[in-house]
Amino acid sequence: MARPEIVKYLQSLLKELVALPRETEWAEFKHNSIKPEDIGEYISALANSAALLGKPFAYLVWGVKNLDHEIIGTNFNPAAARHKQQELESWLLQKMEPKIDFYFHSFEAPNQKSVVILEIQAASYTPVRFNGAEFIRIGSYKKPLGKHPEKERSLWRAFERKPFERQLAMENATAEQALKLLDYPGYFSLMDQPLPEGRSGVLDSLEADELIQKNPSGLWNITNIGAILFARELKSFRHLARKAARLILYKGKDRFQTIRELNADKGYAVGFEGLIDHIGTLLPSNEEIGKALRKQTPMYPEIAIRELVANALIHQDFNITGTGPMIEIFQDRLEISNPGKPLVEVDRFLDSPPRSRNEGIASLMRRVNICEERGSGVDKVVMQTEYYQLPAPVFETYQDDMRVALFAPRDFKDMDIQQRIRAAYLHSVLRYLNHQPMNNTTLRERFGIQAKNSSIASRIIKQAVKAGRIKPYDDDVGAKAMRYVPWWA
Repeated sequence: MARPEIVKYLQSLLKELVALPRETEWAEFKHNSIKPEDIGEYISALANSAALLGKPFAYLVWGVKNLDHEIIGTNFNPAAARHKQQELESWLLQKMEPKIDFYFHSFEAPNQKSVVILEIQAASYTPVRFNGAEFIRIGSYKKPLGKHPEKERSLWRAFERKPFERQLAMENATAEQALKLLDYPGYFSLMDQPLPEGRSGVLDSLEADELIQKNPSGLWNITNIGAILFARELKSFRHLARKAARLILYKGKDRFQTIRELNADKGYAVGFEGLIDHIGTLLPSNEEIGKALRKQTPMYPEIAIRELVANALIHQDFNITGTGPMIEIFQDRLEISNPGKPLVEVDRFLDSPPRSRNEGIASLMRRVNICEERGSGVDKVVMQTEYYQLPAPVFETYQDDMRVALFAPRDFKDMDIQQRIRAAYLHSVLRYLNHQPMNNTTLRERFGIQAKNSSIASRIIKQAVKAGRIKPYDDDVGAKAMRYVPWWA
């Protein structure tokens, strides 16, 4: 049974939809159930048409007459519907490419009639296909997109001109609703600005930063950037609910047993400090024993955690739906992942100019001092791990995700060959960026190796050269004076 506030929202949405004078390119009405294949084609057509018209959602409604929009009820029950031995929703999702969010909502209208609304997220960067075919709405008719090249060209232009941040998370909200959904006091606090006295001053400031937009009807649209950064609760925006960062604590070194899991449901900007605090409370710590007292020191440098979490939030691919940033705490490591492959090769994170697929989000997060202006966050992560002589972090892509792992303190003797080579490579990059090539002495300092054991550092260097991770900087000097740079230098 849906919560009362959800039913109230759905009844309000139904009232708006039935008030339309006719079916539109983003709204379709049906009486009873239709073939599953037809539902899939409607999802494709409605999602693509919504994108073309700048709508955040499209709707397929059961229980409403097509012509006069009278609410007559339906016998369609999506929760019980199955197709080819699968739940209907699961089967539809498998046939959809790319995956978009859509939700079946079953509820009672105010006249006690059963209604179902299928809420469909608009296409965002490429046309939505069902079973390999793309569809579009021409008036109130569903047609193959390929047979209407003018619509297809317009759709691609719509994708090009409107990045995710400027798309709408909600439209036609009253001023009161917009201010209730967005944490505007948090916005002014982060911007280090006094809170305006009147409501109009607050709205003007939010509009100036494109967090909200006033539409021709006099109501307000909330943009994705406004919602994702400043929402009081991300779950208030259905297509962003799964973008809330997940924090998971495991018992051991694998994912077999979960101790605790929570969703950081606030917008990224207003919820960032709270998320970092939550991570800090769950992380184990080391106990240092001094001459007179004991003290607890963090297992991982806080600066490194902040930079990596900020990067995961900012640089994710929002077009990959159904998943979001995740922070996983294990007994021996911390893993931070986000949807979307990086725009820079992982080997070149430290030396490449910063690039972000979400420039608007990155810019606002810089303004509130959550991320680096110069893109030097990864440099700080590596420097911190070197300073504390921790194992080198791992940066890797996995399917459509980016993942970073920080490792708990480990004695040099317990590091395997690959960990030592990775540390040598990252050390050589940091030295190279400071115009100071790596040598045996600097690598010994990195690992805390005594001078009398310089042969150990020499062996690591040879292994790193053989693995193609570093190369000699100057071949014409003796072995003792040899210096090294990254393989790409």
